[in-house]
Amino acid sequence: MDSEDDLLNAHDMESGEEDDFYSGETDDYSEGGEPDYGFVEEDVDDSVMIASHRSQVVKFATCYRFELRLVSSLRFEVNYVVLKEEDIRRHQKDDIGQVSMVLSISEVEASVLLLHYHWSVSKVHDEWFADEERVRKTVGILDAPVIVIPTPDDGGELTCGICFETFPPEEILSVACGHPFCCTCWTGYISTTINGGPGCLMLKCPEPSCPAAVGQDMFEKLASKEDKEKYYRYFIRSYVEDNRKMKWCPAPGCEHAIDFAAGTGSYDVSCLCSHSFCWNCTEEAHRPVDCDTVAQWIRKNSAESENMNWILANSKPCPKCKRPIEKNHGCMHMTCTPPCKYEFCWLCLNAWTDHGERTGGFYACNKYEAGKQEGRYDEAEKRREMAKNSLERYTHYYERWASNQTSRQKAMVDLEKARSEKIEKLSDIHGTPESQLKCITEAWLQIIECRRVLKWTYAYGYYLPDHDKKQFFEYLQGEAESGLERLHKCVEKELEVFLVAEGPSDDFNHFRTKLTGLTSITKTYFENLVKALENGLADVDTQGASSKSTNSKSSKTNGGGKGKGSSKSPAKT
Repeated sequence: MDSEDDLLNAHDMESGEEDDFYSGETDDYSEGGEPDYGFVEEDVDDSVMIASHRSQVVKFATCYRFELRLVSSLRFEVNYVVLKEEDIRRHQKDDIGQVSMVLSISEVEASVLLLHYHWSVSKVHDEWFADEERVRKTVGILDAPVIVIPTPDDGGELTCGICFETFPPEEILSVACGHPFCCTCWTGYISTTINGGPGCLMLKCPEPSCPAAVGQDMFEKLASKEDKEKYYRYFIRSYVEDNRKMKWCPAPGCEHAIDFAAGTGSYDVSCLCSHSFCWNCTEEAHRPVDCDTVAQWIRKNSAESENMNWILANSKPCPKCKRPIEKNHGCMHMTCTPPCKYEFCWLCLNAWTDHGERTGGFYACNKYEAGKQEGRYDEAEKRREMAKNSLERYTHYYERWASNQTSRQKAMVDLEKARSEKIEKLSDIHGTPESQLKCITEAWLQIIECRRVLKWTYAYGYYLPDHDKKQFFEYLQGEAESGLERLHKCVEKELEVFLVAEGPSDDFNHFRTKLTGLTSITKTYFENLVKALENGLADVDTQGASSKSTNSKSSKTNGGGKGKGSSKSPAKT
């Protein structure tokens, strides 16, 4: 890499420690050096769980956070900046001014340079100081004109290079090269290129083979108001789209951009419009699942492969026309739809004219049973069974993935309802300031983020091949999901009792304490799940190696016989 921009170094940002949901930067480890996942049995009372959890809480100082309408309660170190349009314009102007000042050129020429080098200030400096003459020639910033246009004082007329009409010098315009064109032809040339798209930003002199660039001053002087608006829209969009460390927020109608610091932290970002997405692939935020897995899952959901699997698993081709036929009830006598109308046996697929009472009647087929014993249908049945198993497995993961997405969307609606109605009502009934009811909002924010994480764990599980790791993964997923359901039930169902209460009560204070504790516990569950998935479930390998080592030592100690002891199996989900 030749420059800092090639490494995607972002603008300097204040840094510091923050409560990091995903980093796992806590001292939650046992004496053996293995992570303590802090899981508890499901039948333990919530108050006991909360009391146990409080002793494990680690406090971090928050150094930097965005004030968003909907923020993630599972926070991580901010490694990006959300830019509004005025921020983008300011950054763009600053870059132009810096290049203009350092290279001692006009801002128009600085704009041309930055457009050519994709708004990389360091790249412009490197190339310019390495070989200024080559850069000028390549970009189209000429030192001297190719031809000299006479001044009005010199007299005479000039011929326009497009319409070939003659004009006095004051009615002729040119860029650095000096090629003469009349104002009317310049206006038409500029208007045509602007309406042709963003290519107008790299416009060259109308003279064929002339490399001279057409700068902003010409657009400002000759373009119509409508064309100027288009041009400057292309100009500001190029600053984001040509910049490797910036991207537009993909939410419909959002005009914000993200300036991302590469190589630090997570790819998940949250825009000011409340949309969360992955900066790397621009799909919705999907941490801890990697972008390749997400792309695979999305392709699978939109592909026709599962339709074909369903057809293969639940239908058979007509022996005559080969159209797939589904049998959902009735006898074995099948009749294909017109114009085929072929009649056949569903089991053996032979013509129905060869069937009757002697072959087993309408609900059985002796020919099929005999052929089955001979292995005649084994291959077809095996293919059908494989397709059915594949379809059932995919359906299992997809339904749970979609269910968590639906639950997340409903939780977002419930959060808004709590903010706009419930918190105020609870404050009036129980005489508690709204500032002391933030635990309700925090619980809903936790639920929304946990539903997102849980949703993508099902895509992760679908592509997880290793049996041992899969068992451990399902254990972690099950513990996190059960913790989330407890929190969801508490804030959704148990809260309703206090919304219809006639007055304040001590039970409401106990409820707030319980809700705060469950929120914290649920956060810990999902921290453990995310940490394990991002580590590739490496603890399974570590525990397996440790178990083998322990068993080997035990065998030597006991002379190869069976020793007393017990083993702990992963909990079933």
